[in-house]
Amino acid sequence: MNDGTGLAELLRGHRRAARLTLEGLAQASGVSARTLSDMERGRSKGPQHRTVVAVADALALTGEVRKEFVDLARDGRLRDHWARGSGLCELPRTVDDFSGRAGELEWIDELVRTGDATGGAAVGLVTGSAGTGKTTFAIRAAHSLRSGFPGGAYFLDLFGMSAQPRTTEDALALLLGALGLAEQQIPAEAEERASLYRSLLRERRVLLVIDNAASEEQVRPLLPAGGASRILVTSRRLLAGLEGVRRLVLGPLQLPEATDLLTGIVGARAATDGPSALTQLAKLCGGLPLALRIIGNRLVSRPEWSALELAARLSDEEHRLEQFTAGDLKIANAFGMSYEQLGATARRVFRRVAVVPGQDFDAALAAVAGGVGLGSAWDALDELVDLGLLQDAPGGRYRFHDLVRLFARARLQREESEAGRAMLTAEVRNWLLRMATMAGRWFEPGHGQPVRPDRDLTELISADQADAWLRANLSNWLGALRQGYGGGEHRAVLDCAESMHWFSDRWIHGPHWQEVFGLGARAAAALGDVVQEATQLNYLSWVHGVLNDPESALRYADQALELAIRGNSAVQVAWAYNYQSVAQRKLKQFDAAISAAVQAVDELKILGDADAHVTCIGNLGHCLRDAGRHGEAVERYHESIALMDDAAYGVTPTLAAYLRPLTVAGLGRSLKQLGLRDQAIATLTEAATALEPYPSYVTAGVLESLAPLLAEEGHTQDSSSAYARAAEVYAAIGDSEAHRRCDKLAAGTDGVP
Repeated sequence: MNDGTGLAELLRGHRRAARLTLEGLAQASGVSARTLSDMERGRSKGPQHRTVVAVADALALTGEVRKEFVDLARDGRLRDHWARGSGLCELPRTVDDFSGRAGELEWIDELVRTGDATGGAAVGLVTGSAGTGKTTFAIRAAHSLRSGFPGGAYFLDLFGMSAQPRTTEDALALLLGALGLAEQQIPAEAEERASLYRSLLRERRVLLVIDNAASEEQVRPLLPAGGASRILVTSRRLLAGLEGVRRLVLGPLQLPEATDLLTGIVGARAATDGPSALTQLAKLCGGLPLALRIIGNRLVSRPEWSALELAARLSDEEHRLEQFTAGDLKIANAFGMSYEQLGATARRVFRRVAVVPGQDFDAALAAVAGGVGLGSAWDALDELVDLGLLQDAPGGRYRFHDLVRLFARARLQREESEAGRAMLTAEVRNWLLRMATMAGRWFEPGHGQPVRPDRDLTELISADQADAWLRANLSNWLGALRQGYGGGEHRAVLDCAESMHWFSDRWIHGPHWQEVFGLGARAAAALGDVVQEATQLNYLSWVHGVLNDPESALRYADQALELAIRGNSAVQVAWAYNYQSVAQRKLKQFDAAISAAVQAVDELKILGDADAHVTCIGNLGHCLRDAGRHGEAVERYHESIALMDDAAYGVTPTLAAYLRPLTVAGLGRSLKQLGLRDQAIATLTEAATALEPYPSYVTAGVLESLAPLLAEEGHTQDSSSAYARAAEVYAAIGDSEAHRRCDKLAAGTDGVP
């Protein structure tokens, strides 16, 4: 072996040739100046492989020069190994401020107990993305358990994320040395080493932490075949091929745990910073223990800083990632080690999906962003999940951790041109807008499945598929809508907003419709299209009616009427009257509401628009009902239902299927007020059954109207069930007061309010 002093002299010579100070090399390599100083002074004769590689990269060493440098360090590690003898593979120290992970530590205890009960060696595999604290957690668990292992507790780093992970042969040599064998007692062949290692573990009760495993092949020979030993393996990879292991995935800490950890790290200054500021910082760290450690260390090392000031810096998303640096700790380096493990296609997909505007995405959108086929996208996504750079989300979707997304954006900015990034963003936005528009038109009368869809779009073969796509991808297509308006793509924005008109009836209480139709109205105004602006304003009036904001609903309807008259659009004039009447009815301006509703009905009858005509007749019935004119309301409801049931009149079947139960609901409530109990119960029951798939205020109102009628007839159980279902619907749409009211009535004995 080479003398370790040779490494010191070699490092000093290369550093001076590169005209770098120790501080300069520390900054370039990410290795602390203290570590570099120990290496140059011969105090550290066998530095870790990852440290050596980082220094070699910073010095731009290549070829034989690099090999000599790396080999000298390896020789020094081996010399240190044999010199230490039984002191090999000692557990690193545990941090005093460890916090959280109570459930996970209990899992480790259970692993030990289960192994004891079965009499076989137990292996726990702890996986998770970079920064989740796998190593710290495993070391903490090992320290808490070591008293129960008379054979010793050991730690071995396999350097799985480095360019040259530790070989299984070297790992076995180190472990056998730690277990007390002299150098000459260790077999030369890997298989013989593994066999001897397993026999020793079978005879002893040993706890071993195998950290940072790269692959199944690397770690499999290190697992015992039986006995009382326990093994904890950590890896960023899922290592799905390992057999007979119990698996624990470490995710980010929950906010209370993250705040506790940060509070423990900053120590005494926590009282000065205050819990609010520390909670804000913990939230910006996304629950990653490494991020919390970095931020805590920065605060401790800079006592003049305030936590609120640091939180303000972190709030700047564009520069947030670079704030996560403290000495030789840098979160981007942790993510970068995983990134370097990826193949070319997975790297491309990873950095490019960072432009997706929403919170999560599927393989089809990843393929569009990555510019690859769907099969290649699936393979890349599997690779990214395996390394913890993406997280699985429900429904076959994927999502970033917030800080990993920022890292992906940084890689995109570094590796692709400004023009390329702009083109990519436009391509993804364009695809999302076209996809959303196609999906929305499934619900328009006369549209449905497109005859010749764009070939690059995901095929949707049913209305249910279109519905599912729009709901799952809301944050994406809504983000594209915002980007499109900001980028001046007003026609595409207007087309998309218009396509959502009929679909919005299926998702009445969606919180996004105000923004969707608001963007549509602004896009129409930018295009100078007064009729389309009136149309979108009418939709906005509907939205605010649903939101129980009749003042705003009336204001938008008034604006729509003015524009529709200016644009000479009789259809939008009629709809503006209709939406005026809805708002006026809720404002208890019943005479005005009835007058506006009559105008809408008369206009649409002349226009011959069957769909709109029956819709507005039903609304007129609602106005008459709320005004207490129940006999007239019943007549209007029957008229609307008869027209919907008349095939010759031409109401679109899908509209009739949606509108009929709403009209029947109104009819039932008026029949109830007229004292026609049997008819009211039958009618309200029909409406409640039909409205069950569409939870809304109407659905809950029908159930709440039906419940006391059932109680009066002695059907107390059915009455209670109706109140309970009404309470569920009110809770789902966010009306807590109505939820409590119906929940209380459901618990009553007679069901009568």
